[in-house]
Amino acid sequence: MSKPFFLKSIAFFILSLPSLICFSQSVPSSIIYHQLQQLKETKRVLYVAAHPDDENTQLIAALRNGEHVEVAYLSLTRGDGGQNLIGKELGIELGQIRTQELLQARATDGGKQFFTRAMDFGYSKNPDETLQNWDKQKVLSDVVWIVRKFRPDIIITRFNTEPGGNHGHHTTSAILAEEAFDLASNPSVFPEQLDYVQTWQPKRIFWNSYNFGGEFKADKNEQYAVFKVGEFNSLLGQTYSQIAADSRT
Repeated sequence: MSKPFFLKSIAFFILSLPSLICFSQSVPSSIIYHQLQQLKETKRVLYVAAHPDDENTQLIAALRNGEHVEVAYLSLTRGDGGQNLIGKELGIELGQIRTQELLQARATDGGKQFFTRAMDFGYSKNPDETLQNWDKQKVLSDVVWIVRKFRPDIIITRFNTEPGGNHGHHTTSAILAEEAFDLASNPSVFPEQLDYVQTWQPKRIFWNSYNFGGEFKADKNEQYAVFKVGEFNSLLGQTYSQIAADSRT
């Protein structure tokens, strides 16, 4: 009886072989090598801003795919207070759409995506006005939770903490990020979280400087870390700018 069993086993193996070959060819060796390089890196960066599309997708793409750093974007809101030029959805429904957009964007550039409970309510002139509408302690606790859960080595804010000349949500996102940087390591702050996560102290916090609408000019009195976000990645066959553009579609 062993002979028929042997023949059936050989037949099963031969029938299965094509599917194994197809599977092995579905992922190029360059992509596999790229993923293996990411496994060797342990550094983490948390990027913080207020809304969907506030994030610097070129920097996220370059850090994740060039430096192989694990990157996450924390958007305080889900964009539910914005306008919709291509559909009728507004409010909660728009927030659901923008949530899915960000999840797909991170699937494209390789980052992770987080949110807080902050509600987007349209334009705000300054952080004081913003925090009249947001429960600061709840939103701050969400930011501290993400810092403790994701455990970033570095936090990067998209905006600075100077009121005036900017959306109040934007300024508030930087203020809360700086406060979370100082508070996440303190066990007396939001101690109920410590049933699930441990305290954490990021090493440094940066502001992603910018000059919208013009050429950036460095301040000689400031120190900068510069990343070439437009470089070509030979393993992926794309520049980081192309990856960022794809994530925004």
